[in-house]
Amino acid sequence: MKIVFMGTPDFSVPTLLQLSESGHSVIAVVTQPDRPKGRGQGLTASPVKLLAQKLGIDVLQPEKASAPEFIDTLKHLQPDLIVVVAYGQILKKAVLDIPKWFCMNLHSSLLPKYRGAAPINWAIINGEKESGVTTMKMDIGMDTGDILLMDKTPIADNDDAQTLHDRLAEIGASLVKESIARLEEKTLTPLPQDNDNASHAPKLKKQDGLIRWEKDAVSLGHLVRGLEPWPGAFTYFQSRRLRLCAVETAFGQPEGPPGEITRITDHGIEVGTGKGTLIITELQPEGKKRMPAKSFLAGHKMLKGDVFDASSAPCISNTH
Repeated sequence: MKIVFMGTPDFSVPTLLQLSESGHSVIAVVTQPDRPKGRGQGLTASPVKLLAQKLGIDVLQPEKASAPEFIDTLKHLQPDLIVVVAYGQILKKAVLDIPKWFCMNLHSSLLPKYRGAAPINWAIINGEKESGVTTMKMDIGMDTGDILLMDKTPIADNDDAQTLHDRLAEIGASLVKESIARLEEKTLTPLPQDNDNASHAPKLKKQDGLIRWEKDAVSLGHLVRGLEPWPGAFTYFQSRRLRLCAVETAFGQPEGPPGEITRITDHGIEVGTGKGTLIITELQPEGKKRMPAKSFLAGHKMLKGDVFDASSAPCISNTH
């Protein structure tokens, strides 16, 4: 089968690697243009481009996937299938109509739940017990196409967005491979999504990470894990921003007012919330590296009774 692969970030890499080893012919890789990155703002190739070059596959980097010249290039390739994994642009009907079969997308949620840009983050933020990946036959909507196959994985109490991302990337690569095999065997049956049960996972912004201490400890724990490593949950202490990298929740012990430090140990900084205690075990001051709470306390004066500063930044919304 002649396949064009479209993807950009690390999440896409395992699928491209499996396709390249599957016996199918990956005739081209489409990825986003090189972008400025880092302090020097030098142009940096996407992870998918780097892998494609290593594999000797031709790379296309249109600024817009809707550009007529790019669409003409795709048509001349005459792909049997286009596989899309976190490419980063919405594909128009002119692209979707090109392959002999269709455009297959891998989405990192159990559709129709969590359509949109940040499904991994929102599944953790909302306290879901499981997540997964879905392959679907793409249409012009946002993650609304017919479902092909799904695979599930539990969300562990210590999962954050990074660990779940890495696991789903590997599970998704295998699911794409299986979906293509089933397509060739003619045993793949697309099923329409149940739109009544759809939910959405909007793109996250940096200000979404502000800790609202009046919320309960469990919800705040989900928020910290769901935003790690980006955009990151944060609070303020003596007007300085602190990123919370790892936390635990505790109940049944004396609780202080929301945002007040109730206890300091070598293990962590215990803070009162609307219900329960949040224990900060790893954090990152502005301009510094992530560190255990014990290392932070060695260089920063923090006492029982101190309060994390309030802020007027907008609150994150859990409604979809």
